[in-house]
Amino acid sequence: MSSDKISSNPIRLTSFSHGGGCGCKVAPGVLSEILRGARSFPVPKELMIGIETADDAAVYRLNDEQALIATTDFFMPIVDDPHDFGRIAATNAISDVYAMGGTPIMALALVGMPIDKLPQEVIGKILEGGESVCADAGIPIAGGHTIDSVEPIYGLVVMGLVHPDKVKTNAGARPGDVLILGKPLGVGVLSAALKKGALDTAGYAAMIASTTKLNTPGKLLAHLDGVHALTDITGFGLLGHLLEVCRGANLAARLDMKQIPLLNDVERLATEGYITGASARNWMAYGEDVSLEESITPTHRALLTDPQTSGGLLVACNPETVDEVLQVFRADGFSGAAVIGRLESGVPKVSVGI
Repeated sequence: MSSDKISSNPIRLTSFSHGGGCGCKVAPGVLSEILRGARSFPVPKELMIGIETADDAAVYRLNDEQALIATTDFFMPIVDDPHDFGRIAATNAISDVYAMGGTPIMALALVGMPIDKLPQEVIGKILEGGESVCADAGIPIAGGHTIDSVEPIYGLVVMGLVHPDKVKTNAGARPGDVLILGKPLGVGVLSAALKKGALDTAGYAAMIASTTKLNTPGKLLAHLDGVHALTDITGFGLLGHLLEVCRGANLAARLDMKQIPLLNDVERLATEGYITGASARNWMAYGEDVSLEESITPTHRALLTDPQTSGGLLVACNPETVDEVLQVFRADGFSGAAVIGRLESGVPKVSVGI
């Protein structure tokens, strides 16, 4: 069944956008150049985490018991159903708080819509989708900002709290840490197939289930002493966000391709060419810091660079904590969580084999 039959909604939201979901992100190399000058700005001593280590959110110490987490994320539609679009965007934005080990407390909505092209009821369904996810997370949408935009844009500013001693950053990873991925890869591949009318109802259901599942294990993992670093996998793909951990902690990583969980059917779809343009841009940006064994195929590489919208948590923990980390994931319904590699001393880079 083609994606045209997935939704009865006559308006295709994806037709308004030049890119969808986290595939809209500015390429890693371009972003690095844009932010280069910002690193010289003075910062207050209370700012525990800024942009230096490419972490998922900013963290500001309030007192000895509390630190404020602040983050924002927004993008153009990855799906045509407005309610699903709102749910995905909200889940993705809230994830950054969990990725720092925190608990979300409040959100603000960011809304840009082509008012002359989208009916008010469609826009309303997008907002309702976001509100439903915030309700699941136990937080209010306390305000926001709207503009008349050429392309539909929706997302959130999210704030959370964490104990200053429990913040999990990229720089906290250690040699010998095991890498655990919370969600299977392949959202970008499924979104590419959807946009080209090649995704069936089962594939769409898998895509929505993955992208709307809140990364709530993050706030529990933060309390495990053996967990040293957390991040979530989004627009730069697994390799890109793992490299951020490697650079933050000055470590190298080794991945076992056969251990990396994948959403059903994405390997076939990727082999048939359903790959986003962001995947190639990601590889161009950081491929020189990745070593692929001969057994790694072009399809494997596309999956490793596949932009994940509302992707899974990536955990770096000591070997003795692996079972406990997996138990936290599985108790919260993340049955696909898996050990995918480890960190070791060396120049920041990633090696992938089978």
